[in-house]
Amino acid sequence: MCQSCHVRALSTYRTAERNCRDTGEGAAGLTTHAPQASHTVTLPASLDEAVAALTAMPAAVPVAGGTDLMAAVNAGLLRPAGLVGLGRISEIRGWQYLDGHALLGAGLTLARMGRPDFAALIPGLAAAARAAGPPQIRNAGTLGGNIVTSAPTGDTLPVLAALEATLVIAGPEGSRREIPVSHLLTGREMLQPGELVGFVRVPLLHAPQTFLKATGRTGPGRATASVALVLDPARRNVRCAVGAVAAMPLRPLEAEQWVASLIDWDGERGLVPEALAAFGDYVAAACIPDPAPPQDGSEPAALPPAALHLRRTVAALARRALGRALS
Repeated sequence: MCQSCHVRALSTYRTAERNCRDTGEGAAGLTTHAPQASHTVTLPASLDEAVAALTAMPAAVPVAGGTDLMAAVNAGLLRPAGLVGLGRISEIRGWQYLDGHALLGAGLTLARMGRPDFAALIPGLAAAARAAGPPQIRNAGTLGGNIVTSAPTGDTLPVLAALEATLVIAGPEGSRREIPVSHLLTGREMLQPGELVGFVRVPLLHAPQTFLKATGRTGPGRATASVALVLDPARRNVRCAVGAVAAMPLRPLEAEQWVASLIDWDGERGLVPEALAAFGDYVAAACIPDPAPPQDGSEPAALPPAALHLRRTVAALARRALGRALS
């Protein structure tokens, strides 16, 4: 928890490392910056075969859609010693139901998640997938790739944070372990050599979920700010995550608790416009706080115009997301 702005960080972002190591996109693990060009391409047919290939060749890079990986290769930032292609692993390209959860394969493409049948299952994630970019990106990019790349503008990340999803990690000798998605994004639990993100476990809430984002231009593009909002009537809480404004999705926990206390969970769940606006302002101020007062007691500096504009954008997105979820 960040005590100064009352938000919980859900990802860390190490710019220097990502420029040369973490730019690979795939439905799985770690990328490697090697001085030589690719020499080996392996195409396993199962998740365990992929793990075995990575264990045998630690310098190899797993690749699924390759939307980020190839950009890094073309820019000269990454020269992998080998590639382990995940496109033939059918078990990670679909989903199944398990104990009130959806077990999503990490190889699910963004285009597949945007279809109506998936939208009926997890509407927030489907909305994020549809907003992720032009068709060629959505057809290639994968859910697992979004997670392991962990770019601040990754559209699925705020939704996964708000849903409090769990990752199923495949390791050597058929091992499996589960970690909250926030643990991987914050670096609390990193993938070990030979490990891959195989599946994403998402609770099926059967409740409203919304995802909204603002871009710097008309049409699909990278988010300048995004908001995912989930209502959880069973636990009578609201979960909100803000993406793209920081190096990680942010959870404005106090704003969530405050607005949940205003909702009539046994009634129509509506809120007056003033409450929606106050929630938006609360979220925006938590994620884009005012500068800390100087230690000498002088007047604190004002937020620069760009930050003020971003705060207004986040406030509008949060207000609209909550309004749509409650309507």
